[in-house]
Amino acid sequence: MVGKLVDLITSLKLTIVCLAAAMALIFAGTLAQVHLGIHEAQQRYFQSWLVWWPPEGNGLRIPVFPGGHFIGAVLLINLIAAHLKRFRWTWKKFGIHLTHAGLIIMLAGGLFTDLFAVESHMRLERGDTKNYSEDQQHMELAVIDTTGNDLDQVTAIPESVLRKNRTIDHWSLPFRLVVRNYYQNSRLKMLGEAGSAAKPIANQGPGAMIAVEPLPRTTAQDERDVPAAAIEVLPKDGGSLGTWLVSDALGAPQTFSCGGRTWKIAMRTARYYKPYSVTLQKFTHEKYAGTEIPKNFASKVTLIDPERNVNRDVLIYMNHPLRYRGETFYQAGFQQDDRATILQIVHNPSFLAPYIACIIVAAGLLWQFGYHLIGFARQRRRATP
Repeated sequence: MVGKLVDLITSLKLTIVCLAAAMALIFAGTLAQVHLGIHEAQQRYFQSWLVWWPPEGNGLRIPVFPGGHFIGAVLLINLIAAHLKRFRWTWKKFGIHLTHAGLIIMLAGGLFTDLFAVESHMRLERGDTKNYSEDQQHMELAVIDTTGNDLDQVTAIPESVLRKNRTIDHWSLPFRLVVRNYYQNSRLKMLGEAGSAAKPIANQGPGAMIAVEPLPRTTAQDERDVPAAAIEVLPKDGGSLGTWLVSDALGAPQTFSCGGRTWKIAMRTARYYKPYSVTLQKFTHEKYAGTEIPKNFASKVTLIDPERNVNRDVLIYMNHPLRYRGETFYQAGFQQDDRATILQIVHNPSFLAPYIACIIVAAGLLWQFGYHLIGFARQRRRATP
């Protein structure tokens, strides 16, 4: 039994099946982008262990095909197992061993990047200072204790929790949050504009005068969904503070009191806080003469990290990022009126894997071809009269 399992894991047939499954997955995921959009299709097909049907819902779901993570993991195990089973140390095959090692590092690096890499953005106007970046593809419900004079205590609840849980009870909050309604994508309208049949889903704050219109999920690359939810606040000592409408389209957070403290509640893009801050000193946008085509745009920022006693100016421009504390800051864009710069921040623990893999593969190929070339030259010399 064990022998058959080893033969299956190390077989070339498994490699071919995985490659065929990957091709079918790429084909299906590419077609799905038309209806789902790039980001949703990536999550369902390529950044998942299994492809489910139906894709959403709290009822019974059936796995219908292996996802990108599953196929990549099986390929990686197959390559490692096959190499270990057939490994025979000789200088003649040293180049093959190096090439396989490079491919293993490349596959593992790609899988780890997909699992652990995080991309976010930081928008800064001149003079702005921020110690957090924002992820435009994910939302969170922020519950903020603003009682303190110096610091706010923020409890961030991911959007995925709002979709799945009806009641949220966190130790840092003196109340429970009950999700009465949730919309993946929505449009907000004043009651007077929504028609006589429209009713609010909240009874507190601005939401008491707003109707929520459900919308299908957006598929455009330059657009994003606008989630909305009706959240009832229930103090743990009893009673109710009413139901509040939270949505990124509302803008400013809403305020209420509970347990002798002042709280704010808001739906916003997910934030990643950092132990350092970035201040924009100057933004430069150069264009080609006589056109509106960008020639170069750069941001001069001040990086301040009290923990490491760092206070220095850095120039970030195209193809010259800032790397600090495992994160890379790229000059990604700017606001159309040049009032603000947009920095893309990438946290990728395995960013060196592709470079290391390419060097190892190149060294293995050079060794293998060079070894055989030298051997061929020696044979020719011996055969020459």
